Amino acid sequence: MGAKVLLDLLGGVALLLWGLHMVHSGIVRAFGSRIRRFLSLVLQNRYRAFAAGVGVTAILQSSTATALMLSSFTASGLVGLVPALAVLLGANVGTTLIVQLLSFDSSVFSPVLLICGVAAFKRGTRTIVKDMGRVAVGLGLMLLSLHLLLDSLAPAENAPGARQLFAALTGEPVLALLIGTLMAWLAHSSVATILLTMSLSAANFVSPVPALALVLGANLGSSINPLMETGSANPAHRRLPVGNLINRIAGCVLFLPLLDPVARLIQAIDPNPVRLAADFHALFNVVMALLFIVPLQRFARMLERLLPDVKSGNDLSIPLYLGESINDTPSVALACAARETLRMGDIVDSMLDQAMTAILMNDRKLVTEVSQKDNAVDGLHEAVKLYVINVTHGPLDEVEARRALEVLSLAINLEHIGDIIDKNLMELANKKIKRQLHFSAEGARELQEFHRVVRDHLRLAMSIFLSGDLKSARLLLKEKARVREMEFAASENHIARLKEGRIDSMETSTLHIDILRDLKRIHSHVCSAAYAALKSAGELDRAPQQPAPRWVNPQQPFTVHDSDAVLQGKTRA
Repeated sequence: MGAKVLLDLLGGVALLLWGLHMVHSGIVRAFGSRIRRFLSLVLQNRYRAFAAGVGVTAILQSSTATALMLSSFTASGLVGLVPALAVLLGANVGTTLIVQLLSFDSSVFSPVLLICGVAAFKRGTRTIVKDMGRVAVGLGLMLLSLHLLLDSLAPAENAPGARQLFAALTGEPVLALLIGTLMAWLAHSSVATILLTMSLSAANFVSPVPALALVLGANLGSSINPLMETGSANPAHRRLPVGNLINRIAGCVLFLPLLDPVARLIQAIDPNPVRLAADFHALFNVVMALLFIVPLQRFARMLERLLPDVKSGNDLSIPLYLGESINDTPSVALACAARETLRMGDIVDSMLDQAMTAILMNDRKLVTEVSQKDNAVDGLHEAVKLYVINVTHGPLDEVEARRALEVLSLAINLEHIGDIIDKNLMELANKKIKRQLHFSAEGARELQEFHRVVRDHLRLAMSIFLSGDLKSARLLLKEKARVREMEFAASENHIARLKEGRIDSMETSTLHIDILRDLKRIHSHVCSAAYAALKSAGELDRAPQQPAPRWVNPQQPFTVHDSDAVLQGKTRA
């Protein structure tokens, strides 16, 4: 009897966690980019940030997800620490809304949500309809799991052994707090732990004070996950999760001695044992938000002193050569920018090498590494771009202006190459890995040869950018025709294998053609370095003469409109 009750209880908890996961993943798929954009726009002051945290977490139904999203923003410098902390205070309050909603008897809505969700997911023609169907199914499963938890606990309500076990586990408030902390940490969700506590309270397995201690533990445990999942070695990147953890610990220290009078107060207002945990969860988070929202500036300064910004030499996204030479000689500053751009080229070259290995060997680990390197390339591109634009605020002669354009052009093209590798080639690699497909021996050799030529030309382009060698630039442009012929020949050979009925070629046909297309796109970006060198030497004078960049003439200053044209790749090199 006891084993069956325990098994049913674990099954109900698992169903609850899966429902939470479906709701969260459905919301992120439907509105994830909009939520990120919304957060980046509204974080102007702590009070607006607090309100945004309440709303976003009420939608996502996970303060952990909000914390992880904000941690990435603060780590990249997009969001200040004070508004980010305010969002987390709001996120903690936002988790109380879903708990309050589920504390009422809403079991009648479970089958309705499940039916509507399955219909939308199966029959929906638009992606957002399918995603909202996923959300509806998740909510239905959550409500169903609560019903199952109550039904599972009902047979054990009169079993003295079960009551003694729960009484022993939750008899001491400190022990109950630790159990709640462990449960929330394992489940990655304070909501799931509090809903389980509500079910135990409804079945009279835990008395009011231990129930409130479990809620305290749930709030504490949910703040540990973002801290453990912050993988950066830089202590500054842990300021936000540490700040949230300090808030939770302070709340536990404040409320733990007051659990008995607080329980009596809540029961006097609302005697329903199911809503006891939900009401205390809301009270706890509102009080802690009020206590921390005003001194948030001083709290942030304390965290900055406690966790200083330490740059790691292993972080590829940190510029190494962009010093303070902007205010000195522009030619020196542009040389620094060129060195950083060459470093970008080295990273992109390693990405291109790993990409083909990941595709051919079905190596999922390499796919992840390539994606991480693309993030580093994006960061370096942003740093080089802003650095060169700052250099152009002063007067430049024509040679320096042309060099600035060359640096910007190459940095932009390298960033585009990184995106093609990450967003296109690695997506194809994931499809191949998921389906466990393999190229034919001939097809693999053709892809490897095409990849080798593109990679050799990337290295040649870096050499042209560094030396301005015109002979190499002419050679690189002539190679464009050979690359087109190689792509055409590889496609013809692939079609011939399809006509022969080769199973491995049929299974990988789309992947094969798409990889050739993406490698050719990469080669087009590679060739931009040759155009820049030949243009500087006057060998492309048959093209319409371009006026000198406006920053060459101090009397005709470089404007934001001009910078937009450069950054969007509209300026010819």
